[in-house]
Amino acid sequence: MSCFRLENVSYRYDKALVLNGVDLRLEPGEILGLFGHNGAGKTTSIKLILGLMTPTQGRVSVLGGEAGDPHVSQHIGYLPENVMFYPQLTGREILNHFARLKGAPLKRVPQLLEQVGLGDAMNARVKTYSKGMRQRLGLAQALLGTPKLLMLDEPTVGLDPVATADLYRLLRRLRDEGTGIVLCSHVLPGVEPYIDRAAILTDGAVKAVGDLASLRRQANMPVTLSIEPANGTPALEKAIAGASAGNGLMIKKDNGRLQVDVRPSEKMALIQSLMSSGEVQDLGIYQPTLEDVYVHFIGAGGLAHRGGAQ
Repeated sequence: MSCFRLENVSYRYDKALVLNGVDLRLEPGEILGLFGHNGAGKTTSIKLILGLMTPTQGRVSVLGGEAGDPHVSQHIGYLPENVMFYPQLTGREILNHFARLKGAPLKRVPQLLEQVGLGDAMNARVKTYSKGMRQRLGLAQALLGTPKLLMLDEPTVGLDPVATADLYRLLRRLRDEGTGIVLCSHVLPGVEPYIDRAAILTDGAVKAVGDLASLRRQANMPVTLSIEPANGTPALEKAIAGASAGNGLMIKKDNGRLQVDVRPSEKMALIQSLMSSGEVQDLGIYQPTLEDVYVHFIGAGGLAHRGGAQ
């Protein structure tokens, strides 16, 4: 049973087409990164999965049932980008309230507050909490009831590096226990090591989806070789020119090393030729990052929204 499936989903707001034929899924025990510029359709997709809106076209199924069904929703945890709680209540009182709404056992409340690092502050009023503490309280709220589907929108906002590392360790443990997780963030270098797949939305459509290796293949972006000469730069440049067989590779110089961009399909042939030439002292290989791939797929259309990976 999938955590959710969006099948040919479209959504119109008045006359504007916000989502256009989106196909997307999440399986148990998987972390999916959902990325897109402002207006790409990311928030709309989340609201459809939560059952807060109904698609104009297509079908949304969640945990084997219909989105918005109370029996389904009780198994979903959601952390919005901006969390707000009644300031006069304590962290424990806030979480007790949400536990009652969700039908979760109250005995789990202190355990969850300890788990997210609020054990010493659970009896303090929320108005005394820092932004990071409120974010942790929001995460504890999302974890109530041991959700089968966890949706987190910018979960590291306000968290220091230690708390951020703790969060990702927790998410990995939940994933290993079978929870399906959707992670939305604009800090792509930060989330890259922790997601299993990424879905890139632009202008209401899924532009690309897959793990990082798959996205790199889809993008066919060049790989950068950073090469240290064994016998001087001119000899290495000559070896590169000979190995590239007239392909006219762009060569840049950087602190005594040569930087060469090469297509993935040509990478191994070039490396083997250069290594056998005897002109290479050291070699580094740099693959496109998640951020590089994201920028490649959203193109000028996405950048025009000036929102980055929102």
